[in-house]
Amino acid sequence: MGYKSLRECVVDLEQNGHLVRVKEEVDPYLEMAAIHMRVYDAQGPALLFENIKGSKFPAVSNLFGTLDRSKFMFRDSLAHIKKLVDVKMNPMAALKNPFQYAGSSMVALGALPWRKKSGAPILYGQTRISELPQIVNWPMDGGPFVTMPQVYSEDITKPGIMQANLGMYRIQLAGNEYIQDQEVGLHYQLHRGIGIHQTKANELGKPLKVSIFVGGPPSHPLSAVMPLPEGLSEMIFAGALGNRRFRYFYDEEGFCISADADFVITGTVYPNENKPEGPFGDHIGYYSLIHPFPLMKVHKVYHRQDPIWSFTVVGRPPQEDTSFGALIHEITGNAIPQQIGGLHAVHAVDPAGVHPLLFAIGSERYTPYQKVERPQELLTIANQILGTNQLSLAKYLFISAFEDNPKLDIHNIKDFFTHIFERIDLSRDLHFLTNTTIDTLDYTGDGLNAGSKVTFAAVGDKKRELLRELPANFDLPRPFQHAKLALPGIVVIDGKPFTTYEEEAKYIAEWTAAAKDVNWSGIQCIVLADDAGFAAENENNFVWVTFTRSNPAYDIYGIDSFTSFKHWGCHGPVIIDARSKPHHAPDLIKDPEVEKRVDQLGAKGGSLHGVI
Repeated sequence: MGYKSLRECVVDLEQNGHLVRVKEEVDPYLEMAAIHMRVYDAQGPALLFENIKGSKFPAVSNLFGTLDRSKFMFRDSLAHIKKLVDVKMNPMAALKNPFQYAGSSMVALGALPWRKKSGAPILYGQTRISELPQIVNWPMDGGPFVTMPQVYSEDITKPGIMQANLGMYRIQLAGNEYIQDQEVGLHYQLHRGIGIHQTKANELGKPLKVSIFVGGPPSHPLSAVMPLPEGLSEMIFAGALGNRRFRYFYDEEGFCISADADFVITGTVYPNENKPEGPFGDHIGYYSLIHPFPLMKVHKVYHRQDPIWSFTVVGRPPQEDTSFGALIHEITGNAIPQQIGGLHAVHAVDPAGVHPLLFAIGSERYTPYQKVERPQELLTIANQILGTNQLSLAKYLFISAFEDNPKLDIHNIKDFFTHIFERIDLSRDLHFLTNTTIDTLDYTGDGLNAGSKVTFAAVGDKKRELLRELPANFDLPRPFQHAKLALPGIVVIDGKPFTTYEEEAKYIAEWTAAAKDVNWSGIQCIVLADDAGFAAENENNFVWVTFTRSNPAYDIYGIDSFTSFKHWGCHGPVIIDARSKPHHAPDLIKDPEVEKRVDQLGAKGGSLHGVI
């Protein structure tokens, strides 16, 4: 069915057992987020908070908290959308099977944005930024944020909705140096469409008009995060997915307004006008810190008659954005591999914070006339991956050859690492890219957006058996001791607290020299951690600690390492220093007093009883 509004969706979910109303008064400062996270962890229902302290507006969260609920919301359009994306990626499919794709093509034609003239529900009333739910998710956050926005901008040189961009970039509503009700912070990262729009506006010395939509049919926020093919408008996708054309109009000041949104904040971004934004507890599991980001000067805040504020909570994965990712994969399927020749599959490992770690499987077809004994085409594919859209933000890329194991599951962390380390030649198959860009949220590098990357490429027959249990007499020289086996062939070792790179380079050099005498048979990777027990406890802990706390060019060492003609390698195990460094962002830690209050809410027997 095509929802006309967010409220229609909420009613439908409630009637079908997918939503619970929270009637008790809740505090938007940390309390709503704490409730949301508990319900998400339990794979529970969507939540409608009806009584928010300090605001007259209700708010909904966890709409996309489970894949089943997401499929339910789009039950009438999902199959057509999958075909639509498939056709966009592979137009020959429609030519070869015109009847199979006919219905989906009609869906696309019927999804063109519809410009309205008047009577839009969004014009019912106006409010101020300070009257919106002032939701703060984490104790160190710099203020309240919009966490489920749809940020709309147009190309100033090619105005109009068909050249517009709709993206989900967090918005800071208050705090820091922002003038209350007059200014908000606009945060966006690398490879975002709005960046191109602002660049063009800056070149012309003109302000960029920005509209922030909140709420509306659930197809709208999903479209804002979809990695759509070039030329496929987010607004067309929203219409097709929601079985309802994206309705819009321009207000008297020339701002584009989503007619079906629950709230719309309009404003302008002027060239070279920034203000400090943050901190913000983000999806890698750490705070993104205070940095200058574009300042948006608020013009108006519209709302419909019965509006519902929409929000989510991000933090160390998995969170609701993990479920977003599952739905996106459900829709796009093998879209990315079709863009890169020879690529069979690529997977951003969510427990590692998405961008820090990629797995990929590619073909090795360059020399079919002889046995492949070293990565060739895999390296070409790896370079393409690291130059493609948001995949280019990755730090660690592990890539294997399809021919070596056609049944290898790219989503199985243990099996994939095992396959790589059974085959890799650590003296040859590590390839670094230094002084380059990484994810804005990643603080392991030497500056904002700055760091390094490494590719681990493995091809050929199995070369070794990996250790699956540490021997009782496994002993290591000081100061790095107390080893734990995390995965086959991978050990995590307790390291003393990190000081400086200069000092640690000396300690590690001394340790690796002494460790040459250790029997490393069956071990290919050593991870230095602050808490080896925690890091080795499970796969999620391992990938989160290892790949969010290390910068490849700075933090990779090796037993019996060497540099030859600018190539680095090692004859023994590779070492990844995943200890916390002084320049890293703080971990996200929940407030114990808030957790106690949430315990009490769940025990009172009200609407949250049995839910949290």
